[in-house]
Amino acid sequence: MPRSLDDDAPHRTEAADAQLSADQEEAILNDRTKLRNLRHIVKNMERGVIRRRRRARWRLLLLLMAAGSFLAEAVWTALTWGSPAAFVRVDIVCGALLLLCSVAAWSAGRSPGDVPLAELEDALDTNRDSLRFLSSLYHPTVQERRSLYREDVAGIIEQHRNDSRKYRRVHNTLQNLIMIGSASTTTVGALDTRNAFTWQNITIVAVGFTITLAAAFTGYYKYRERSYFLLQTADAIEEEANAFALGVGPYRKFGPDEEPEALKLFTQRVEAHRNEQRRRQQQLDQPADQALPTGTPPA
Repeated sequence: MPRSLDDDAPHRTEAADAQLSADQEEAILNDRTKLRNLRHIVKNMERGVIRRRRRARWRLLLLLMAAGSFLAEAVWTALTWGSPAAFVRVDIVCGALLLLCSVAAWSAGRSPGDVPLAELEDALDTNRDSLRFLSSLYHPTVQERRSLYREDVAGIIEQHRNDSRKYRRVHNTLQNLIMIGSASTTTVGALDTRNAFTWQNITIVAVGFTITLAAAFTGYYKYRERSYFLLQTADAIEEEANAFALGVGPYRKFGPDEEPEALKLFTQRVEAHRNEQRRRQQQLDQPADQALPTGTPPA
């Protein structure tokens, strides 16, 4: 059949391709929206499950305390039944503790409008499976993943700094405890003038035990070293981020049209810093008789 001169097939093909591209972009946008909403739902459900489990643990603990108070009250009453003045005071204290624990356990129980924990966990598992399936269908490009990684660097830096401050705070607390305890032990020991079971002896034993425990925690967990290395890694990643944003250092050779290559180099260098931090963390977790971590902070 001869082709008509009025046939505008190229324009129709171009219009169909444009419509197909628009439909694909709309589908990708809808998938992103669904993925974001489902992640938000899963995160909220995880928080709800954590809160419900925490409330269940507290309720169990309060019930155990109430049962212990009742048992102690019953045993003490049976042992001192002949002298009412001896068991009345203890019974009053145990009864008050039993009442408080029972009221607190009842308050920590499930509210009338709450969904049972088993149903909430089943719904969470279902949404997690849906999230996994939807995530497997959406495949962002390498450029998008690198751009997202660049945006996540600020959170990584802040996390390292927070961990560094936490370990430094713990280290300083234990060091202060060791110093104050050592001085207290020496002072209390100097005040003891008799070989009797006095409050000085008891204080020396308690303070000495506390000092030994604090020194053991400090030497085993290495809070100071962990704080130093985390802060060092955070500073290195921040330096990379600033160099990438300002186009200096290893990124000065990339022009405006070479941003993907600069972003690739930035991702590689940040991952190298994070791998180095993980290696140091593993070396810190090794026993003391093995190799020490490189770059130990100065005393």
